[in-house]
Amino acid sequence: MRKSILLASAALLAAAGPALGQTGSRPTSVSEVVVTAAPYVVSLDSVTTSVDVIDRDDLDTAPAAGLGEVLSNLPGVRSSFFGPGASRPVIRGLSGPRVLVLTNGVGMVDASALSPDHQVAVDPQEARRIEVLRGSAALAYGGSAIGGVVNVIDDRIAEAPVEGIEGRIMGALSSGDSGETASGAIKAGLGPWVFSLDALRRQSDDYDVPTLPESRRQLAAEGEEFLGKQDSVVENTAVALDSYGAGVSYVGDRGFLGVAVKQTDTRYGVPGHAHEHGDEDHDHDDDDHDDEDHGAEEGVRIDLKQTRYDLRGGLDVAFGPFERVRFAGGYADYEHVEIEDGAPATRFLSEGWEGRLELVQVERNGWQGAIGVQALTRDFDALGEEAYVPAVEINEVGVFTLQRLDRDSWGVEGGLRFDRRTLDTAAQETEFDNVSASLGAFMRPADGWFAGVSLSRAGRAPTEAELFAAGPHIATRAFEQGDASLDSEISYALDATLHYDGGPWDADLHAFAVRYEGFIDLRPTGAEDAESELPIFAYQQTDAEFWGGEAEVSYRLWEAGDRSFTLEGVADYVRGDTDLGAPARIPPWSATARGVFESGWWTGKLELRQVGDQDRVAEGELPTDGYRMINASLVVRPTDGFKIFVEGRNLNDAEAREHASFLKDLAPLQGRTFRLGLGYTF
Repeated sequence: MRKSILLASAALLAAAGPALGQTGSRPTSVSEVVVTAAPYVVSLDSVTTSVDVIDRDDLDTAPAAGLGEVLSNLPGVRSSFFGPGASRPVIRGLSGPRVLVLTNGVGMVDASALSPDHQVAVDPQEARRIEVLRGSAALAYGGSAIGGVVNVIDDRIAEAPVEGIEGRIMGALSSGDSGETASGAIKAGLGPWVFSLDALRRQSDDYDVPTLPESRRQLAAEGEEFLGKQDSVVENTAVALDSYGAGVSYVGDRGFLGVAVKQTDTRYGVPGHAHEHGDEDHDHDDDDHDDEDHGAEEGVRIDLKQTRYDLRGGLDVAFGPFERVRFAGGYADYEHVEIEDGAPATRFLSEGWEGRLELVQVERNGWQGAIGVQALTRDFDALGEEAYVPAVEINEVGVFTLQRLDRDSWGVEGGLRFDRRTLDTAAQETEFDNVSASLGAFMRPADGWFAGVSLSRAGRAPTEAELFAAGPHIATRAFEQGDASLDSEISYALDATLHYDGGPWDADLHAFAVRYEGFIDLRPTGAEDAESELPIFAYQQTDAEFWGGEAEVSYRLWEAGDRSFTLEGVADYVRGDTDLGAPARIPPWSATARGVFESGWWTGKLELRQVGDQDRVAEGELPTDGYRMINASLVVRPTDGFKIFVEGRNLNDAEAREHASFLKDLAPLQGRTFRLGLGYTF
């Protein structure tokens, strides 16, 4: 199948040359245009829901960590942190299958949404930029994006011509985990052809924390005594990640067409199984965690591999009301093996493809629009003692339209989507039909002001785990029991947005309220599985409500030439309720104050982040104390394209636990850490 894909892609590239035309530049402004929310151009200050864009410059200096950790300081976003090896974004209190992680607009075809200890098969350092969408802005991607979308956009398939050679390199070292990161990418233009190569290497050892890994509350629940704050490490948290890819594209006056391939290899530890506190003198370089003094679950590691092929293109057309066709598709072969006591235990396999085709309408007097179709097929299987979900074939097809009318001072927008999803196991076939829709309005009452409100309805089909799980799931410390009779989860959401950009002020405010019918929740039954001795948790449906908001405000206090000093503030809050009580792992409020000094060739930042307590918890869940963290960074640019950066995180060495994590009481966030790196763009 892979050879067929490569041969077909090469033939398509060769045949597409005359259709795409001669080499030419296409206007793009990726720093101001969000392409994930809609296939047509929408500037960032005119989006009616909450969107953040992280560009390459920010990614260069971002922590060497998984996707959830890199995005966790954005308003309304936290991390499912399962150690440095695995983390997915948690958006407005929702995680797992309700947050869709994409690469270049199509699905990952991995197993990261199934379990919190499964890594996303893409690293932030591969990206050209990352777009984060919350709420109904995710309509174009169906019910699996009911909580939001994270789109990791790389540069393997060039959409614009390249003259000569251009690229980037970055390297960094970090303390606290003996971390090393190196990444690079290069593109070369040869007439209308653009060739690309990229590579990434990231590795780290067990990381330092300023306290015992187990929290006071966890120790008390186990009947053990807290021995006081003392420096320690979180064992079995070493990570080694390698990723490399290549692409080729043909770019002409009328569009582009390209193919790419990427290989991901990761080895990482799964922390949280140790229960010993006497000896805190651990060797960071010891990656062999098969010590007979630890329990049978100590030393579980995951070996993950994925090979992925992508095809992407866009072509200007004159076809009735349409002016452009865009398409993207990806095929991936994914496997990860859980290694216990040095031997393979459970294997998770995921193979399949996903594709999208979009027809973009000609803009007429401020009216933009598009129609599209999306389809996927995926074969999932799990083999071994922790194979708590049966083999399943998943097929889905969706059709949608998005429309927007912008009359400068006011406008309206809306969308409609229909999805059919089938899940086929050896025992049964289940089918779900869902309709999603949104309607919004906005206005610009004065220069610099933008206000918008949107209403949406979305339907999400249950996942394979929610329907068919039946077995012990060590990552969640539960015997999970699915329910094949579950219905689709339906949400009704209201989003309100206010942007202001004028003079020294810049503000971005959002409020949301969501009502769920048939909210799928994993709840304890009170029983225990006799064989695994784990408590039995069952997937149930209930009604639920989530509401909250996010705010980003900046004020340029002083400016003189290319020098300036800006004060920034970020805050978020979410509250969730269900008819069965508070849902689990809802993040507490957070607020961040930051001072940024720009002086042309250097930039300095000082940040204070406060995260609140969370004592409103689900049954069987422990409360989490809040924390205060001080961070600082300095970026120096001595010449064009070259930069040196130094960063200090958690300078006050606070005990910080992420309430959204299953491991919050077993693995706190890293203690005081320094990072030194350099980058060069050419």
